[in-house]
Amino acid sequence: MAAVASKLEKDILNLARIALSGRPQDVLQMVHRMAKAHRENAPELATGLVELMREAPTQASPLRRQTEAVLPTDADTRFSLLRIEEPPTLDHEPVFSVEVGRSLDRIVDERTHLDALLKVGLEPTRSAIFTGPPGVGKTMAARWVARSLNRPLLILDLAAVMSSYLGRTGTNLRHVLDYAKSMRCVLLLDELDAIAKRRDDRGEIGELKRLVTVLIQEIDDWPATGLLLAATNHAELLDPAIWRRFDHAIEFPMPDPHAIRAFVKAALSPYMEKSDEWAGIMAGTMAGKSFSDIDRDLKSARRLAAIRGGDLASYLKDLIRPDQLAKPERIALARTLAGERLMSQRAAHEFTGVARETIRGEPSKPKAKPGRKRKQDGEAQLSSGQR
Repeated sequence: MAAVASKLEKDILNLARIALSGRPQDVLQMVHRMAKAHRENAPELATGLVELMREAPTQASPLRRQTEAVLPTDADTRFSLLRIEEPPTLDHEPVFSVEVGRSLDRIVDERTHLDALLKVGLEPTRSAIFTGPPGVGKTMAARWVARSLNRPLLILDLAAVMSSYLGRTGTNLRHVLDYAKSMRCVLLLDELDAIAKRRDDRGEIGELKRLVTVLIQEIDDWPATGLLLAATNHAELLDPAIWRRFDHAIEFPMPDPHAIRAFVKAALSPYMEKSDEWAGIMAGTMAGKSFSDIDRDLKSARRLAAIRGGDLASYLKDLIRPDQLAKPERIALARTLAGERLMSQRAAHEFTGVARETIRGEPSKPKAKPGRKRKQDGEAQLSSGQR
């Protein structure tokens, strides 16, 4: 019993020391540890601490200017190191693969059911890393998570913290992370590979290798009150120690035809009636493109329609290159264009080069071989002479 009392006294002293240092995120971390440590020997205390964490003020606007919270800037350029989106906005609902969607839903569910986790001494996911090629929705996923949690999104392009004086780069990084820790937000470290490269890379200088150590320490110290996300297009460049610091690693694949169709439909539905039909067309002709590439093409078509006038469909048609499709794909394209009444059969024939009989599904008439036709004509003449 004396040992329990001694442990409790020590925890209270540590809590008081942290509180007096003015680090609110560390206070919450310590309160959580105390609730977990004393759940069995002091259940009433543990329950009371959990209630305090649950009732902790969240502020209507987490980025409301506080006297001690000043936006971090680079000492050389005085440019802001963060891009803040409050609230984060999306042009349309994102399209995720099944696995990615399930992982993102899990992160949001943990934050929205925080009470259930705290009661059993658990914390929600504190960090996750998004990997995958450019343009597959990593940044959009961060916006979606922040919007779902009703929290501001802070975006740090790690290339932006690189100072001309390398010794200041670590200071820039710490300023940004300390600022984000002081509020309930979602912080996205974009282009993580800019500073988190493998420390065994002989091409990197010592200062950049020390930045990896700084980043590892900051991730380890990240409070459960905030959510730290990171994104990289080059997962193979990351230091192995960085991987182990993140609670989750989520890989974003290139979109398949089903994802492309859903994405195009969501992007076009506010602007045209037959968005679903055109989405079906695009799904078969935009294979291999990222969401970012597809979005750029669709916005280009919309701009032309706005400037030159006319139906948006006529500009979407220019995005399709029938000459780059195999014959079966061109036939399928022509039949879809005509069958969905997006074009007349004649227009579909002229656009794709597919015969109108083929578009209608009629069997093509076999052409008689020239030699066979002459033989048939000769036999007919001979038969006529015999008569």
